[in-house]
Amino acid sequence: GKLFRWPDLQHPAEMKPLCECQSFGVADGPTVCCNPYHFSRLCGPESPPPPYSRLSPNDEQKPLDLSDSTLSYTETEATNSPNVTPGDFSDASTSPDAVKRSHWCNVAYWEHRTRVGRLYTVYEQSVSIFYDLPQGNGFCLGQLNLDNRSETVRRTRSKIGYGILLSKEPDGVWAYNRSEHPIFVNSPTLDIPNCRTLIVRKVMPGYSIKVFDYEKSCLLQHTAELDYADGPYDPNSVRISFAKGWGPCYSRQFITSCPCWLEILLSNNR
Repeated sequence: GKLFRWPDLQHPAEMKPLCECQSFGVADGPTVCCNPYHFSRLCGPESPPPPYSRLSPNDEQKPLDLSDSTLSYTETEATNSPNVTPGDFSDASTSPDAVKRSHWCNVAYWEHRTRVGRLYTVYEQSVSIFYDLPQGNGFCLGQLNLDNRSETVRRTRSKIGYGILLSKEPDGVWAYNRSEHPIFVNSPTLDIPNCRTLIVRKVMPGYSIKVFDYEKSCLLQHTAELDYADGPYDPNSVRISFAKGWGPCYSRQFITSCPCWLEILLSNNR
């Protein structure tokens, strides 16, 4: 990993195997994969890049002291969430056996406040979401048409590239940034418990982050009605923006101002 991808790598614990590797999840197998491109780097308080705040946009790439693992910025959602009701779910999967299996999430693609295309229903344990590079089964955003796209949206779409790999694993849902540009993530389980504001994390290319934690989610489910009575709230929704961040450091205060973003609507069926 240090030789081929990350010269600043300090410890194997900073790496995570990708679910697409044949050795993934095989305990005490006869072989051990050492392909550095079958691994990602962990994004979170335990490894760089940590969540950030008190930084100007020009300072985002500077290394931070990992002892300050609470660096973050938050957004307070003052507008209604563009959530999709369960009745709007539609199956965009082309698998002939898809209807025989239960799905674990639906993916909605948005451009600013406009949802583009149908919901993409995910049945397999992992799915690639990309622009126009057909890498196995997945959700191709480049095939979604919309009239009169702005130049900002066009530029951002051109940066999606290989996009992300989304995987359902025993401890939660993980997102791996396969593109050449950062992605930005917010999720109820990335937040501090019983806090109304949501943390937004910046995930650099080659990094993975657990975007949804099942154990933390169970706690949120029990407290949602009491603590979030001030407005609409979906404890099973994850949001990911391509290339453009939002929050206090940016002119975009809410994700609905981002040119291209995803809403991952998780099913209660784990």
